[in-house]
Amino acid sequence: MARRIYYGILLLCMMALGCARAVAAQDLESFTRSAFARQDLSVQVEPREKGGASFLEARANGAVLGWAFSTWTLIHSVGYSGQPVEIFVALDPDLKVAAARLTRQDEPILIIGVSSKQLDDFVSSLRGLDIQDLSHVSALGAKGAAPVLAGATVSSSVFRDAVVRASRVVARATGALGGGGILREKFEPADWDALERQGAIVQRRVLGKEFAESVGAVADKPDELLIEVYAALATPAGIGRNLFGRRIYDSLSGTIGPEDNLLFVGSRGLLSILGGDWRASGVFERLAIAQGGRTIRLTKAMHRDLDKLAPDDAPDLREQALFILPAASGFDPAQPFRLALMLTRHAPDGEPQSATFFLDGRLPDSYIAQPPSAAPALWMEIWRARTAEVVVLAAMLSVLFGILLFQDRLVQHLQLYKRTRIVFLGLTLVFLGLYAKAQLSVVQVITFIHAVRGEFKWELFLLDPMIFILWGFVALAMLFWGRGVFCGWLCPFGALQELLNEAARRLGIRQWEPPWGLHERLGMIKYLFFIGIFAVSLNSMDGAFRAAEIEPFKTVISLHFLRPWSFVLYAVATLAAGLFVRRAFCRYLCPLGAALALPARMHIFDWLKRRPQCGRECRQCAVQCPVQAINPLGTISPNECIYCLNCQAMYHDPKVCKGLMGREARRQGMEAMIASAKQKEAGRG
Repeated sequence: MARRIYYGILLLCMMALGCARAVAAQDLESFTRSAFARQDLSVQVEPREKGGASFLEARANGAVLGWAFSTWTLIHSVGYSGQPVEIFVALDPDLKVAAARLTRQDEPILIIGVSSKQLDDFVSSLRGLDIQDLSHVSALGAKGAAPVLAGATVSSSVFRDAVVRASRVVARATGALGGGGILREKFEPADWDALERQGAIVQRRVLGKEFAESVGAVADKPDELLIEVYAALATPAGIGRNLFGRRIYDSLSGTIGPEDNLLFVGSRGLLSILGGDWRASGVFERLAIAQGGRTIRLTKAMHRDLDKLAPDDAPDLREQALFILPAASGFDPAQPFRLALMLTRHAPDGEPQSATFFLDGRLPDSYIAQPPSAAPALWMEIWRARTAEVVVLAAMLSVLFGILLFQDRLVQHLQLYKRTRIVFLGLTLVFLGLYAKAQLSVVQVITFIHAVRGEFKWELFLLDPMIFILWGFVALAMLFWGRGVFCGWLCPFGALQELLNEAARRLGIRQWEPPWGLHERLGMIKYLFFIGIFAVSLNSMDGAFRAAEIEPFKTVISLHFLRPWSFVLYAVATLAAGLFVRRAFCRYLCPLGAALALPARMHIFDWLKRRPQCGRECRQCAVQCPVQAINPLGTISPNECIYCLNCQAMYHDPKVCKGLMGREARRQGMEAMIASAKQKEAGRG
C-alpha cells in the first residue's frame, strides 16, 4: 500500500512538472511573439537546439528577427542568495537585448523594501543592452534607467549578469558571436586535483639552487623552496567556476567583454610575485604574459581581488590574484602561453638579485573548439587586426625607399633634406616606437639564427606583422645600402637619441668627440656584447634574453620606463650620454648594430660618393659625421655608417666641399684667362 502511494505521488509530481514545463514553453513562445511583433509581418517561432543551447528562433519572411530563451534553462541562473532566478530574454541579430521579463525569483533580500513592480521595471529596462560592449551600460535602459536597482544593488547586478551570460550562450550557439576558439560554457564539476590532472592548472617551483645559478651565485640553501607558482586560464566555466565558485565566476563572466579572458595566478613560498610597487606604478613588474612574439604586461586595471578559492583541496597560498586579459591585448586563449616570473631576492650583502623564470601554460584540448594547429589563421587574423598600422608602415618605407633612391637630388636642397630627416625620425620614434612598439632587437636576431639551425617555421615570425615587414625591408636595404638604413632611419631608440642630441646642441650643450684612436677601440665593445649574447644563447635562451637587456629598448620604447629603478637608471644614463656624444649607445654599446654590421660589407652598390680631396685636402665630412664613420683618410666605414646622408649634403654644397670650391676656383680662373686673352686679342686688333 505504501509503495502504491509513493508511486502515485511520484506520478503526480512528474505530471505537475510536465504541465509546468508546457506552461513555461507556452509563456516563452508568447513572450517571443510579443518581443518581435511587427505590424506588417507574421512572426513564426521555432524551437532550436545548437551548441548545447535550447532557445526559440523568431522569423518573418525567411529572415531571422532574433532569439528568445530562459536564463534558468540555459545557465541555471541563481540570485545572490543562491535561489533560482528565471528571466525571459529576447535578443536581436545585432546582439542587443530586444526585451526582458522577470518570471521567477526567490531572493529573500528582495522581499522587504523592494516591490515586484520595481523588479519588473528594472529587468525590462535592460532593453537595448549590448552584450558585446558593457562600457556604456549606465546609459542604457528605458527613460535613463539605472544599471542597478536602488535598495538591491547586488541582486540587481546578478540579474543583469544572468541576462548577459545567457545571451552570450545563445549568440555563440548561433554563430553571431565568436568564442575565441574555446568552449567557454563547458562545465563539469572538478576539484583542484582533477584540474591539475587535466592540465588546466600548471605549476612551477623555484629552488634556491636554480635561482643562484641564474644570477651566477652559490646557494646557501640549494633545496630551499623560494616560490611555488600556480596558474590557470580560467575563462571556461569548467575551470573558472570550479576555481572561484559559481557566484564569483558568474559575476565576472557577466561584466567582462565577450572575448576577454580570465587568468588566475597564485603562489606560496619566500618570494613574492605580486610585490607592492604595482599599486603606485599601475604595472605588475614581476609578472608578464608572453605569446606568439607578443608580451602582455599585467596592469592594475586588469587586476581583481580574490579572497579565497572554492576547492576544498586547494593548497594554502600566500598570494592569489585574478587578471582580466582584454581582447584588445591580442591574447589568444586557444594558443599556448608563457607566464614570466621576474623574481627578486636580497643577497647576504643586501644587494638585490633578479632572475626571470617561465611557467608554460595552455588550455586542455577538451576546452578548445578547434585544434590549435591553425597557426596560419592566427597570423592572418593578427595581420587583419593591424591593417592600419601595416598601411602606415608601408607608406613610411615607400617614402624612405624614395629618399634613398633619389638621395642625390634631395641633399642638394639642404633645408629640405634636414627637415625631411627630422620629420622622418619623429615619425619613427612616435609611430614605430611608442605607438606600434616595432623596435627591432638583438633578441630577434638570436631567435632567427636558432630557428634556422633547428626547425624553421615562417608562421612564428609572421605573428607580428610590423616586426616582420621591418626585418624584410632591412634585409633588402642591407643588400643595396648596408646596415645604416635601419640604424639611421628606422630605429626608434636611435631616433630618440638623435632628436635629443639635436635639441641639446641647439640649447648650446657642449659636445665631445672622442679622439679617433679611442673611438676605434670603444667601437669594439658592441661586437663583444653581441658575441657574448650569442654564446650564452647556445646554452640558455633565457640567459641570452637577460643578457640582451644591455639594450634599453624595452625599458624606453616598449614599457615607457615602467620598470624597476635599475633598468630605468641605465636607460636614462644611455640617453644622457647621448646629449654630449652623438648616438653614444649606437656607436659603442648596441649589440643589434653589431649584428647588422657583420654582413654590412656585402652590399652591392656604393651610393655614397667621395672625391679625391676627401681625407687629404678636406676633412669636413669626417668632422661633421655624427657617428665618426669616416676615418682620417676619408674612407667611409660601412660597419659604422648610419646612412644619415650628412656627408652627401656636404658633397653637393659648394660652400663647404673643397673639391667643389677648387673646381669653382679653376673654372673662374679659366674664365679669367679666357677673358684676358680676348682683351689682348682685341687690343692687337
